[in-house]
Amino acid sequence: MVAIHVTNRAGQAHTLQGQSGSNLMEVLRDANMDVEAICGGCCSCATCHVFIEGAWAAKLPPRSPDEQELVEETESYRPDASRLSCQVKLTDALDGLTVTVAPEE
Repeated sequence: MVAIHVTNRAGQAHTLQGQSGSNLMEVLRDANMDVEAICGGCCSCATCHVFIEGAWAAKLPPRSPDEQELVEETESYRPDASRLSCQVKLTDALDGLTVTVAPEE
């Protein structure tokens, strides 16, 4: 299991457990962490936008061109932290990952 430290839109901190191999969006959505995931994880909307905190961002693979385009179009885009949680695959190396759910658009 992978521990994920999440701050939701209300500023409340939670620690969730995700299965290695699943994606971050599924864990956040299933725990009602303000992630709508309208497209179901197809990388075609930005309703699962999160901010990856600090050094964790460097541990993720780069954004795909589609993901980059979607996060850049959000009002709360942060070049160093914005990711679509549907594109973040959980691995044991991400145990302790810290994220904040982006504001609703």
